Amino acid sequence: MRPEHPSNRPASTSPLADTQREWAPDPASPLPLHRQISAFFMAKISSGAWPPGMRLAPQRELCRQLGVNRSTLVTALGVLADQGLIEGRRGGGTRVTAVQADGKAEGAKLFGNWNDYLEEGTHYPNLPAVQAINRLEYEPGLIRLGTGEPAPGLLPGAAMTRVLAAGPLPPLSYEEPLGSSSLRRAVSRELLKSGITADPASILITSGALQGLQLIALGLLPRGSTILLEKPSYLYSIHAFQSAGVKFSGLPMDQGGLLTRHIATEALRTKAAMLYTIPSFHNPTGIVMDRERRQSLMEITGGLGLPILEDGAYQELWLDSPPPPPLKALDREGRVLHLGTLSKAASPGLRIGWIVGPEPVIRRLADIKMQTDYGASSLSQLAAARWLDGGYHEEHLMVLRGKLRERREFMLQLLQAHFTELATWSIPAGGFYIWLSLHQPMPLRRLFTAALQAGLLLNTGDLYDRGDSRHLRLSYAYASPEELSRGLPALAGIIKQNIN
Repeated sequence: MRPEHPSNRPASTSPLADTQREWAPDPASPLPLHRQISAFFMAKISSGAWPPGMRLAPQRELCRQLGVNRSTLVTALGVLADQGLIEGRRGGGTRVTAVQADGKAEGAKLFGNWNDYLEEGTHYPNLPAVQAINRLEYEPGLIRLGTGEPAPGLLPGAAMTRVLAAGPLPPLSYEEPLGSSSLRRAVSRELLKSGITADPASILITSGALQGLQLIALGLLPRGSTILLEKPSYLYSIHAFQSAGVKFSGLPMDQGGLLTRHIATEALRTKAAMLYTIPSFHNPTGIVMDRERRQSLMEITGGLGLPILEDGAYQELWLDSPPPPPLKALDREGRVLHLGTLSKAASPGLRIGWIVGPEPVIRRLADIKMQTDYGASSLSQLAAARWLDGGYHEEHLMVLRGKLRERREFMLQLLQAHFTELATWSIPAGGFYIWLSLHQPMPLRRLFTAALQAGLLLNTGDLYDRGDSRHLRLSYAYASPEELSRGLPALAGIIKQNIN
């Protein structure tokens, strides 16, 4: 997928994206709702929080966020327009106008507006749909059917409290560039359980696995280079590589994982610099690359001298039986970089991940990380080291797997009852996701909007493959059984309406 030129990217601003959770008009107030809204908007504009050129969200979205009807919102916007604080532009929505110190509107100055800066930054904004999901996940009342994290009730809050109370805290000064030595030793021992032999000097502690992707994109791949990856893939939903000027070339999959017979041809055609894969419980499909396919992948990429970036975020979350050994466990040439994290099993908020690789590569990435944040949180690293060394992690995984099995079975029962005529799916052997394949293609953005109006938050397939029109990523890890009982039948009804 060719990266967009920054000047062609849409602005990613949306008023009320965060403030709506802090403020809403009060129906019990003697002040009319439209007056409350216009006063709130006016305060945002006059304080500079909403700068000139900022585009307001569409009226339908503003109505939903504020909980008012369209006529109330239009009246409020009319007050602002009469004062010259906002203006409508054909094809450009409604934007904040420039204002003088006395609050009156004026024409543009030499300094245009922050929008110009937002659109010229080197790091791409998230896809609009991803921005919407990131914002909406924190709105109360929505049923999150695709969220890629464990529900709060599945997280080990009590155990983590014991970890933090296990002894006096050290000074919590900066850690060394590679990260806490005690944590790297603990990670080294943990990796050995899956067959990966990694000396602590070959491990870099990161602020989550996502930072690992960003460091690799910035530090190892030249602009204009190409990486091969499965299609669909989680990487299509983020811009860590595209923002670094790296292009993607997608490879097809089947139920055995990435089809390795396409690697050599595509690598030579694109002069690929790296191959990225999630071999165990792939995001978003849930597929496990089989043992023979893994061996084939290692042999083909070895012949090409092609490095591999292996994302092992989900490999511990097996529900039926452990997956085949990670690619890093098969690596005898130092060609595989392996990403790991505690976010999917133990604590998303701890923000602890790691990269395993050859020592010179790890030192290079550590240098970039030091320039970025001077190291992951010392407190988080201390907690993670105690968590792993104290045996809490293995104990928690046993409990978590049991709860995920129950949730998986419950979702499968609901799918069988409500989606048999609408879609097909496979039973995942682990991870969080069921990849729902609709019998008929449909506009997934329209489905997303219709579901949102019904109180359902979806992760549609076009986030992971731009051309997709028939897949949904469903997660059994977040929504409660009660929410699934309401949400999945409602989703089936919405799909039927959109088909007809």
